[in-house]
Amino acid sequence: MHIVIPDDYPHAVCDLDCFGLLTDHRVSVFHDWQQSSEVLLERFSDADAIVLTRERTRLDAKLLMQLPKLKLISQTGKVGAHVDVDACNSLGIAVVEGSGSPIAPAELTWALILNARRQLVAAINSFNAGTWQNNIGERLCGQTLGIWGYGRIGKRLAKYAQAFEMPVLVWGSEASRQAAELDGHSAADSSAAFFAQSDIISLHLRLSEQTKHLVNAVDLASMKPSALLVNTSRAELIAPGALLAAIDKGRPGYAALDVFETEPLISLDNPLLNHPKITCSPHIGYVEKHSYEQYFGEAFTNILNFFDGKPCQQINLSTISNARYSADAG
Repeated sequence: MHIVIPDDYPHAVCDLDCFGLLTDHRVSVFHDWQQSSEVLLERFSDADAIVLTRERTRLDAKLLMQLPKLKLISQTGKVGAHVDVDACNSLGIAVVEGSGSPIAPAELTWALILNARRQLVAAINSFNAGTWQNNIGERLCGQTLGIWGYGRIGKRLAKYAQAFEMPVLVWGSEASRQAAELDGHSAADSSAAFFAQSDIISLHLRLSEQTKHLVNAVDLASMKPSALLVNTSRAELIAPGALLAAIDKGRPGYAALDVFETEPLISLDNPLLNHPKITCSPHIGYVEKHSYEQYFGEAFTNILNFFDGKPCQQINLSTISNARYSADAG
């Protein structure tokens, strides 16, 4: 079969151990960012299966209708709004998804916290430019880490905080707050108290209609002038423009970001990238070898199992007899 893999920005997929699973098949891998419908149509027109890296490429109804050979979309991680699953149902295209791991995103979040508090990037850049010790950072010990969303990533961050002798304050659902208290942490009495009392806030919520733009200007304005806001989840959790405006007003004093409303973000004049109080990384929370092996290993295994008629993590059509595969195989 012909398997197409778009958006391999770091040229990593072909070097993964799991890539060997596709040895017996024709595989086309593309490394550039491409959203032109004409180019995507050309690249996908002969595909039996497409492997999507998270949410980098959008497969809408208009594009899917022009791909008569496509039988399967194999998503790394969970399927999101970038795939029109209803259109896939109508067209008989099966959709499978994988799982994820909290380890790499949690570690990247902690790296951003450390970098932002110690101002490490600025110190290194200055050092490389010939200046010795031109700034001063802060330690983490004793600072209150606020975690909004006490799921798999949030729980790992809380453990890191304990190792650094940091109190943990959790906000989120009632279940999240109760779980945090059972683990020996504090739960905020309200969202206002959460924002006001935390020295560092890290967001770990799934993006949905309920959480979109959940963090607003009032929340940010209630943070301490010395506080740090960290977002490695989704940029859309924060109201558009609210964070930059808040930083410029001095509350919170700092931010560290791994996610942006427009990705990939390659504009050098973007105000977030150029702000002296904001530390940015290019959405690399999950871009790590072990995570890639898991994500793509599951995606490739799902493809092989699907076409062999074996169980796979299929989320739409009830059986493969509903898909285009059965007609071709018959």
